[in-house]
Amino acid sequence: MAALASIALGAPETRSIDVSRSKATFDVTHVFVEHVVGTVPVQGGTVVLKAGSAIPLSATATLDATRIATGDPDRDASLRSPDFFDTKHYPAWTFVSTKIVPKGDTSFEMEGDLTIHGVSQPERLDVTVTGDAANPSYHATGRIDRHSFGMATTRLDPAIGGVAAVTLAVTLKPQI
Repeated sequence: MAALASIALGAPETRSIDVSRSKATFDVTHVFVEHVVGTVPVQGGTVVLKAGSAIPLSATATLDATRIATGDPDRDASLRSPDFFDTKHYPAWTFVSTKIVPKGDTSFEMEGDLTIHGVSQPERLDVTVTGDAANPSYHATGRIDRHSFGMATTRLDPAIGGVAAVTLAVTLKPQI
């Protein structure tokens, strides 16, 4: 009876991220002119929605850093090594929203704490919504400075960009 009452009153609903239909990509400068594009699989997460709205009240996401991929096995091994993301010790990256500011019915700014390499930093994402309130999908973009996450400077730093452009395409599991 209480469940029916909360549905009738428009209580917030927690929805899971559909990991099979969601992905995170990054683009970083390499050797000053080349761009390396890679992926980090979305491992899970949730979005809390107010009834009738596609703009979240809160969101969380976890990415599987152990499966970072750029299409070059040697580069991927280097990225997973202690020189960069040290995925043996820090296998997951997490994001937990702290503030969401609507910019209309189909976009919002989301601030949150991103944890990479065991270090949490505040980050901001610009997000657009596609679909409707019942079945929204999200396209988020941001920029992340890898040095702010406590990664050591290596001999390769002059040739590798420190700031990566990130894009997340997130689809929620269908309502049951």
